[in-house]
Amino acid sequence: MSQILSPRFLPILMLVASNVFMTFAWYGHLKFKTSPIWIAVIASWMIAFFEYWFAVPANRIGSQIYSAAELKTIQEVVTLTVFAVFSVFYLKESLTWNHAIGFALIAGGAAFIFKG
Repeated sequence: MSQILSPRFLPILMLVASNVFMTFAWYGHLKFKTSPIWIAVIASWMIAFFEYWFAVPANRIGSQIYSAAELKTIQEVVTLTVFAVFSVFYLKESLTWNHAIGFALIAGGAAFIFKG
């Protein structure tokens, strides 16, 4: 348990939680396209408020171990992963081989950030 709460892993878990909230804030309203846009914006702001309660501490804690570029890279890979799951299970959109290849290329690029 202490390893999960360490500055190496806790920020990643917090960024996952943060991205779940942010993905719903940014894309959740797409299931409710008949609602007025102002309601979507307000609802998104309310959801994003909780996203910040995970993202800001994740970056503060993570900066003990990771550089800002590494934290941003982790966040981007987490974002793509969370979005892929969200897209398939919530929006009921399928991912294609083009998506998989594109995500893999991004992940490959992210790996270069962590090479010494």
